[in-house]
Formats: sequence, structure tokens, C-alpha cells
Amino acid sequence: MTCKPEILRSVPLFALLDDDETAVLASQVEVKTFTPRERIYKIGESSGQAYVVISGSVRVTTVDEDQQEVIVDEPGKGDFFGFASMLDQTPHQTNAIALEQSDVLEISRDDIAVLLQRKPLAGMDLLTTLGRQFHGSQQLVRLRASRNPNEVIEQEASWSERIADSVAHFGGSWTFIIIFIVLMSVYALINILLRGRAWDPYPFILLNLFLSMLAAIQAPVIMMSQNRQDTKDRLRSELDFDVNRRAESEIQGLARKLNLLDDKIDDLSILLRGKTSHDHMA
Repeated sequence: MTCKPEILRSVPLFALLDDDETAVLASQVEVKTFTPRERIYKIGESSGQAYVVISGSVRVTTVDEDQQEVIVDEPGKGDFFGFASMLDQTPHQTNAIALEQSDVLEISRDDIAVLLQRKPLAGMDLLTTLGRQFHGSQQLVRLRASRNPNEVIEQEASWSERIADSVAHFGGSWTFIIIFIVLMSVYALINILLRGRAWDPYPFILLNLFLSMLAAIQAPVIMMSQNRQDTKDRLRSELDFDVNRRAESEIQGLARKLNLLDDKIDDLSILLRGKTSHDHMA
């Protein structure tokens, strides 16, 4: 389906283009419609196409080392996907599937090239928009990488959970133990000294009742605090797992680059040896 200039003006990526630039690009690209669950592209395809969502929503996924599907992005109206493979002219590294009836703008490297040939200044507008997207992604990564699990949980804690933490912290301290022993000793001593006038004579039935009530209330409060601690531990382990996975991925990338560099050095060495032999023969 032919793309109208009005459609391009609604896309943030092309929002800075003027009317002439928009008209040139509209004559090059087209709009495609995908039904729910229809595949737009899959991993390994070399279609050389990138896409911008006009309406509907799309899910972009990849497959990890454990052969589990991982959601990379869910672009909505105005968002784009597949641009890295299109610009690098490499096969797609992700799968893209329409979640609902979706209209997407299909753009190729040649379309961008024609636009830049006719309107060279349009390249600055595109770079400006892509730069904003890049900075936004950097900020998101920076925030996710620097988040502290304790701060996240504390910010989301309710007043009852804060009280539970305070009670558990105080109840598990030497301050509580010392105060508790002193109060019990004073209570028992006063009732022994008062003898017949004591309000709670030996064996201190009223005191036992208070202690039972304290234990009944304190136990679930401490369990609430322990549950929050378990949540913190689980969040820490998840963050550690993410960090380890990223580190492993980066190490594997470095290993591949080192192997590629080694191959290039070998090729260069063979080339130099061949050239040296040719010079000696000459």
C-alpha cells in the first residue's frame, strides 16, 4: 500500500523532515498490514528491511543460549525496529511478530539513500532523532544497571511493612533482651515484696498472659519482616544473574573478536610471506 505523507508526519523518526523531504520519502516506502500472530521477519533473514509501527503493536524476541524465547521489545505506534540489521546489511538477529492487526511502514536502505541523495540535509534530521533514541536507551540502561535492590524495596514498602521491619530489628537486639529482663525482674520483685497486696502474686499468671500475647503478636510480625528479607535476597540474586549473563555475553564477544583478529593476523602473515617469496624470486 502506498504511503501518504501524512503517515510519515505522525512518525517521530521523521517528525523533523520538511514537506519536500517527507514527499520524497513517501514516494519510496510502502505500508504493509499484518494480521495477529503473523510473522514480520525471523532470525537469520536478510530482507534488508526496517519497520516503523503505524498502528497496532509488535513483539520483538530473540532466543538465548538455553533456547528460551526472550522478549527484546514491544514497539507500539511510532516506534521502529529492525533498523540495525537494515543499516548494517546483516541478517536479522531477532524475530518480529504482530500482536494484533498492525500497519507498519517498510523502509529499506535504498529508500534512505534516495532521500539523502535528493535531500542531503534530511540526514541530519534523521541522525538527530536517532540520537535522541540512543540517549534514551543509554539512560534506561544506566538506571537499570545502577539500581539498588534495597532502595527499590524501601521505596515501595508500605507503612505496615516498615513497622514490621522496625519491630523485628528491635526484637532481635541486645537492647530488647536487656530491657525485657530488667522489666520482668522488677515486675516479679515488686509482686514478691508486696506479698498479700500484690496484684499478680506468684506464679505470676497475669505476667504469663502478657508474655503469651506478646509472643503471639511478635511471631507473625517477625515473619512479615522475614518475607521482605526473602524478597530482597531474591531480587539481589536476579540482578546478580543478569549481571553475570551480560558479563558472559561480553566475554564471548571479546573471544570472538580475538579469534577474528587472530585469523586476520594469520592472513596478513601469509600475504607478507608470499610477497617476500615473490620479491626474492624476482
